[in-house]
Amino acid sequence: MKIRSMTGFASGQGSLGVHSWSWEMRSVNAKGLDLRLRVPDWLEGLEAHLRRAMGAKLARGNVSLGLRISRGEDSADTLTLNKPLLSSVLKALAEAEALAQSAGVDLSVTSGADLLSIRGVLEATASEDDPAPLVAVLQKEFENLLSQFVQMRAAEGAALTQVLQDQLAEVSRLTQLAAKLAEARKPLVAEALRANLARVLDNADGVDANRVALELAMLAVKSDVTEEIDRLAAHVSAAQELLDKGGAVGRKMDFLMQEFNREANTLCSKALNSDLTSVGLELKAVIDQMREQVQNIE
Repeated sequence: MKIRSMTGFASGQGSLGVHSWSWEMRSVNAKGLDLRLRVPDWLEGLEAHLRRAMGAKLARGNVSLGLRISRGEDSADTLTLNKPLLSSVLKALAEAEALAQSAGVDLSVTSGADLLSIRGVLEATASEDDPAPLVAVLQKEFENLLSQFVQMRAAEGAALTQVLQDQLAEVSRLTQLAAKLAEARKPLVAEALRANLARVLDNADGVDANRVALELAMLAVKSDVTEEIDRLAAHVSAAQELLDKGGAVGRKMDFLMQEFNREANTLCSKALNSDLTSVGLELKAVIDQMREQVQNIE
C-alpha cells in the first residue's frame, strides 16, 4: 500500500428522470478523520451510507462532501386548493359585504381570480416520487466519485513520498558526516582534557588528582555525541521502513519527526566544534522541512 496525501478533490454530475445532481468532494489536513456532509434530508438513508463508505476508505483528513440536486422544468409542481383557508376568506368576505350594505356602501363584485390570488389559497406541492431508486443510483455513483478522490490522494502521496525520500537521504548523509566529524575531534578533546588536568594540578595544591580526572572524564562523556548519532541513524531506518510500508503512517511519521528534532538539538548543544555545529544546524533545517511535508500524510 502506498502513502496517500490528506489533500484531495473530486467532482461529478449525473441525472435520473426529472432529477439532476452534482457532487463535490475535497479534503485538507487534520489530526483525525472529520467528515462534513451536505446532503438533502429527503434522500433517506443516503447520508449514513456515504459516511460508512468514506470511513472505510479514508483514515485522516478534514473531508467535505456536497450534493446538490435540482428538478427539471418539466416536473411542474401540483397546485392544491387550501379549502379551510378559502372557507375562512369567503366567510370574512360575506361579513364585510353585509357590513358594507348596512352602511349603504356598494362593494365591487369579487372574482374567482381575486380569491385565488390571496396568499395561501393555492399551495404548490412538489410531486415527489419514491426517492429509493434515486438513492440507489446515487450510492452507486458515489463509489466512482470516492475512487476518483482516493486516486488523487494517492497520486499526491506518491509525489510526497519522493520528496520525503530525498530529504531522508540528506538526513542520512548529514548524520554520517556528523559521525566522521565526531570521530575526528576525539583526539582533540582528549588532548584538551589532559591539558586542563595538568593546568589544574599545577595551580592547586592538595587537589585530589583522581577526583579532578573523574570530573573531566564526566565532562568528556557529556560532550560525546555517539548516542545522538546512533539514534539519528536508527530514526532514518525507521522512517524508511514506514515509507516502504505505506498506508496510514502519518501519525507515526509525525512522532518520528519529533525524535529527529530532539536528537539534532542535542547534537548542536554538545558539538563544541564549529564544523559539527554547522552539520547539526543543517540537520535541523532538513528535519523541519520533512516535518512540514509529513503534516500532509494520511
